[in-house]
Amino acid sequence: QVQLVESGGGLVQAGGSLRLSCAASGRTFSRYAMGWFRQAPGKEREFVTAISWSGGSTYYADSVKGRFTISRDNAKNTVYLQMNSLKPEDTAVYYCAADYRGPGSSLTNSYESWGQGTQVTVSS
Repeated sequence: QVQLVESGGGLVQAGGSLRLSCAASGRTFSRYAMGWFRQAPGKEREFVTAISWSGGSTYYADSVKGRFTISRDNAKNTVYLQMNSLKPEDTAVYYCAADYRGPGSSLTNSYESWGQGTQVTVSS
């Protein structure tokens, strides 16, 4: 397993941007598909986006398509989530997750390692 630490959350006005980072420990980061999920108060954790272990494939929830971009830098053991045109409904705790040699699943139970989360708050 890898250990994951998210950063970059904060408070932003609607229409603004944030970039989240997720730093992973371990030498096999490049073999993990990485996902971003989020959880708003009183709601279940939901899929946001994922990138395959090769980086060749990316997947997005319909609610963020065209606004969010996932990318990875295997040399830095880091995955990023660029969030543009943020909306109040994007407010949540954002978690990154790792799935060894995974395809980039949208299912939470596909991922074996999770970070502690970072809060994103979008004000109207």
